[in-house]
Amino acid sequence: MDTYIEAFFDYLRVERGLAPNSIKSYKADLSKYSKYLSKLGITNPRKIEREDVTEFIFSLRGLLSVVTISRILSTVKNFHQFLLREKIISNNPSTLIEPPKLEKKIPSYLTSQEVAKVLKAPNLKKNQGLRARAILEIIYASGLRVSELVELKIQDVNLDIGFIKCKGKGAKERIVPLGKLASHFIKRYKEEVRPQILKEKESPFLFLAQGGHRLSRQSVWKMIKAMVKKARIKKKVSPHTLRHSFATHLLEGGADLRSVQEMLGHADITTTQIYTHINKTRLKKIHNKFHPRAGKEGGSCDK
Repeated sequence: MDTYIEAFFDYLRVERGLAPNSIKSYKADLSKYSKYLSKLGITNPRKIEREDVTEFIFSLRGLLSVVTISRILSTVKNFHQFLLREKIISNNPSTLIEPPKLEKKIPSYLTSQEVAKVLKAPNLKKNQGLRARAILEIIYASGLRVSELVELKIQDVNLDIGFIKCKGKGAKERIVPLGKLASHFIKRYKEEVRPQILKEKESPFLFLAQGGHRLSRQSVWKMIKAMVKKARIKKKVSPHTLRHSFATHLLEGGADLRSVQEMLGHADITTTQIYTHINKTRLKKIHNKFHPRAGKEGGSCDK
């Protein structure tokens, strides 16, 4: 079994170009699967039956979250699909197995007024403040993941035409517009702050920490959290909150779902559709609050 699993990892690295973190996640999932099969005395993938996969997934219930179990099942399905493609097995025992139902969580986001407060929170008289403003502007203007932001290189940013090129999940490249304000603050950061950080050093990365090395995801997260606190916003904020706000505000403004999907770098449009639920929820709250016949207490229906 280990031989086939290693061949699968080679396929993920070479043909699908998955990032090391993604492969690490696949390894953890298949390790659980392999250990379970080993306890059953199954070491040959040709001997795996549908019932074995079903019982494996069932054994995880109560131990792991629904999200994690769904991810593990997806990994198992991909593994068996690879084996089928390589003609190691003649049928895929995991094909008809359904993942546990996920409860769709509406991601947290900030209103446009709250975003404006966060964007104005950094102290532009300080180098760190100007760098923070450039980072906040670029995430909100382009919907970048923090992991994509820290990987940005100088050559990826074209301020003349207002576009950036970034690598998303699976090393897929996409081009995303910047907007004038983001371009303005990135230009200021590049001209006023970055040379002071680098001094006589060199680096291909756009955003740098003190010492001239690439800024870490943890540093960006801490900075965002600090700016949200400074803006006196009480909402629970995650590293993705500005990205969620970017998508939500685009759809509220009338952008089509396909365009938002492309800008976010989602492989599947169903992932993007969660933001339409945010918009519907907000509209329902407004309707309930302001419409005279929205079912407020004291209202009645004609019979």
